[in-house]
Amino acid sequence: MYASILLQLPYEAEYSYSIPPELEDKAVFGVRCIVPFGRRKMTGFIVSVSEEKPEGDYELRAIERVIDAAPVFNEELLDIARWMSWMYFSPSGLNLSMMIPSGRRESGISPFSSEASFRAIDKLTSCQERALAALRSSGSGIFYLFGVTGSGKSEVYLRRAEDVIAAGHQVLYMVPEITLSEQLSEEVSSRFSGRVAIIHSGLTPSQRLKAWHQAAAGEIDILIGARSSVFAPFADLALIILDEEHETSYKSGSAPRYHARQVAEYRARKNGIQLVMGSATPSLEAWHAMEAKRIRRIDMPERIGEGRYPRIEVVNILREKRSISRELEAAIREALKARRGVILFLNRRGYTYGYACSECGHILTCPNCSVSLTYHKDANRLVCHTCGFSEPPVSVCPECFSRSLSPHGFGTENIEEEAKALFPFARIARLDTDTAASKGRVQEILQGFRDGHIDILLGTQMIAKGLNFPLVSLIGVLNADSSLAIPDFRASERTFDLLHQVAGRAGRYRDDGFVIIQTTQPFAPAISAAADNDLCRFYAKELAERKATLFPPFSRLINLTIRGRSDERIRAVAEALGKAAGDLERKEEYGDVEVFSPAPCLVERKAQYYRYHILLRCSEPAVLLRFAHELVSSFTVPSYAYLEIDTDPVSLM
Repeated sequence: MYASILLQLPYEAEYSYSIPPELEDKAVFGVRCIVPFGRRKMTGFIVSVSEEKPEGDYELRAIERVIDAAPVFNEELLDIARWMSWMYFSPSGLNLSMMIPSGRRESGISPFSSEASFRAIDKLTSCQERALAALRSSGSGIFYLFGVTGSGKSEVYLRRAEDVIAAGHQVLYMVPEITLSEQLSEEVSSRFSGRVAIIHSGLTPSQRLKAWHQAAAGEIDILIGARSSVFAPFADLALIILDEEHETSYKSGSAPRYHARQVAEYRARKNGIQLVMGSATPSLEAWHAMEAKRIRRIDMPERIGEGRYPRIEVVNILREKRSISRELEAAIREALKARRGVILFLNRRGYTYGYACSECGHILTCPNCSVSLTYHKDANRLVCHTCGFSEPPVSVCPECFSRSLSPHGFGTENIEEEAKALFPFARIARLDTDTAASKGRVQEILQGFRDGHIDILLGTQMIAKGLNFPLVSLIGVLNADSSLAIPDFRASERTFDLLHQVAGRAGRYRDDGFVIIQTTQPFAPAISAAADNDLCRFYAKELAERKATLFPPFSRLINLTIRGRSDERIRAVAEALGKAAGDLERKEEYGDVEVFSPAPCLVERKAQYYRYHILLRCSEPAVLLRFAHELVSSFTVPSYAYLEIDTDPVSLM
């Protein structure tokens, strides 16, 4: 017996191995095995087994042992892995190794700690009834629940899931964050008779492997997970739910740089099943697809119960000397007096986001990256949020040797200190990446705030996504325009999404929600549209600008990034790749492809690597992929350089 095996290698290839007689019953399609490769041992994925010896006059090496007692991938996952090799320029073996949990033995997760709080709603609103009826009347296809925050999209998802499960099928429910997947699992466990599993990167490989096998064996009805759950095998999958579709965390930041939404769409179309996405702020790509009728839109414009979209006030802080404006301070005092919850949102952790010399203007930057260091007062360290480098604060400027170094700007630590000084009797908690490092701390803070044991919750994006806080009546957004300064064509869209989502945490169950947005750019389109709750106006303006400049969704992009230790050598490689792309661009079949000249990345140096990129653009995705594959296959990257390929990048940083 002989096996064809994929290995985790940086190129597309299958290798043939012989199967020893004692392993013939175990070495079957879909299992992992250990094989010799050169002088090392590697984990392989058996993709076919045959009695016929492969052609060629060479001696085959034998499989040494089989890892799995049961297959860990099926024909569908193998097909997805091969599709991804074309779509995302990542070899099939590497794709399979990324998809499949690396655990060797199964282990379960501890029972959900809190009692289920998400009970089925007895009576749906008319909007929910219409949305559910639309989904029930259609078998397969791609649908989008476009509903304001608090409109009850989650209940529609779960009712539709109940329909599918009652018919004997399975459901995949995807959320963008680990925190949300854990919260959702706790809330729906009893609703689905405990036949619920969870998959995300925060679990051990053995825990993920158990959920993986349960889904494949049909032992669970619904699997809840973050981005990587899109690859889970199912015995009978009939529905994929992808909540908060606009979130960029659905896009992988490392190879293979897949987008979970695109994989879910491919999987739904390939298998003829239903994909239901949803958000209060759809991505512009999804919005354009809805307008073009490629995705069916289901509107849910009203909040459930007594909830009303909050009143929003924009405060210009251009001349303010403090982080919390007088208007916001007064509103917080009123909310605390009425015993209502307050959220303060600032999308920047640390105490300050810069350490600069007031004499010469020098800003302390990371020695490994071309970004400024952030001061963390709690740890008394200057930290790089890109590579993790840290050092104690210095008192002498390395440029002019003066003692005029001081922090500038403000982060969540700074706001926490200011809030404690202004409101000494309030119970204040901070939730960001730093505080979330402690195990269980995130759930502890969120539950405390939900139960009313915390008065003011201060945080970053972690508190802006999909969380329900019944007691919240006031939200303060500090430095709302910080993301507008990022030189990226999606900066305005991201700012609007974030403001709209944060505002949506207020007034979900009440009619007295109030949001104060502090900004130095009150008339910026993203901020004024968020303040007016005018999503359609903002999308129309943004789409018009994208169409005029031929950026997505009116084109597709591939970003080629060359990185290495030597600035001069990497620049030369980037220029050579740019010339090769320019030569290929002249071919008649690639007339619609546009090649942007090589340029330093926005963050030119990261973790000691210099980075240059070349952007490819085309309105036809098939033509663009064909062009990029021909370019990459014909260009030899030197050993001292590394080429990263990002299809449909969500960030050009």
